[in-house]
Amino acid sequence: MNRIRAVLLTLLSALLIGGAAPAVAHAEDCTATLECTAEDINLMSMPERLAFVREMSAGPAAELLPGYAPRWRNIEGIIGFFRDHEMGAPGSWVSYVDAGIVEGIERGLAIALGRSTDTYGNPGSALWADYLTKLRNGKLTGRAAHDRAWSLAEQASTEHGVRLAEDVHGVAASAVEERFFAYSEFYRWVLRNRPPLLDLLSPGGVPGSPQQITFLDWFTDVTNDTPSRKGAELALDLAEFDLPGGTFSMLWLANAYFHELLDDYLADVG
Repeated sequence: MNRIRAVLLTLLSALLIGGAAPAVAHAEDCTATLECTAEDINLMSMPERLAFVREMSAGPAAELLPGYAPRWRNIEGIIGFFRDHEMGAPGSWVSYVDAGIVEGIERGLAIALGRSTDTYGNPGSALWADYLTKLRNGKLTGRAAHDRAWSLAEQASTEHGVRLAEDVHGVAASAVEERFFAYSEFYRWVLRNRPPLLDLLSPGGVPGSPQQITFLDWFTDVTNDTPSRKGAELALDLAEFDLPGGTFSMLWLANAYFHELLDDYLADVG
């Protein structure tokens, strides 16, 4: 009888181990190692990802850039928006795209800190590392140069996330998600195309400085989660209507951002 019981327990253990769900990465573990892949991050909930980005800012990024304001508060605003709207469940298009962005930041930090040279196949990793290294070395003192470097890194990470969703996992965006995605594309385009002349009007330099005297300074401040969060709310409202594509939609969207967010800007800088 004891032998039968032992055999049954062995079989039961094997079944439980073999059918176990994949382990979910935890924010604190990923922050400590900076080795979580986009697939690991995809399994995180949005609150866990938000904690992860915040912990990277408070930990490894603060180690690399002591005295600097967090560099990804605008991304925190978008993740908080996804959390509150119950968007981005593991395995969804939004989840994979976001995972690509967060992975790029994580690996960029690891490379900039000298812990690794592995990009995990994410083109944004090297660009984030370059951005962080230049920032540490005082080479991104103007907003135009800073915002362009930041935007290029996030753009590459975002496109990697899109490929991960669509090409690797065969998950397509819904029509609303595609239109909402135009918001992030527009945001990065604005960052990349900031006129250097505006640096003369905003002598404070990189985001986080007190001299934010233009709406554009505020809207593209990566250390502030309010503009990205408010912009995302507006973008979702607009995305739920089937607007024509192309240049007209982009201009219409830009006009809506300006008028809807102007009050928030005035309150923030007032």
